[in-house]
Amino acid sequence: MYQMAVVLVVALHLAFVGYVVVGGVVAWRWRRTIWLHVPAVLWGVLIVTAHLDCPLTWLERRTRSAAGMAPLPPEGFVAHYLTGVLYPASWTTAVESAVLTAVAGSWLCYARDPLRRRRYGGGHAGTDHRRRAERFL
Repeated sequence: MYQMAVVLVVALHLAFVGYVVVGGVVAWRWRRTIWLHVPAVLWGVLIVTAHLDCPLTWLERRTRSAAGMAPLPPEGFVAHYLTGVLYPASWTTAVESAVLTAVAGSWLCYARDPLRRRRYGGGHAGTDHRRRAERFL
């Protein structure tokens, strides 16, 4: 049972890390999700800069221990599952910078989006295109 709990915690942790990376883009489509993404990113930045353990890392350590599995290395979740698998360990700083840049860029695009919608009369972004197309038909 604890082994299944470890798998669930790892999956949840991967989902969280993925959401931190792409949540700003998700917010372009579902605008209210930005209020979930902002604290997730701030927490991620705090973990990286202050070298804190994520509660999910703590939970994985506990469940691995209870399952009799090898312990998670002290470097933590990302170092164990992603570094060296998705990118070389020597790229860690560059990858963190790229992720931060991508998140900041998605937030800038998110912030500019309401201005674009007001300028074109509001509504769903695709509606203006449909209305223009209908005029020509």
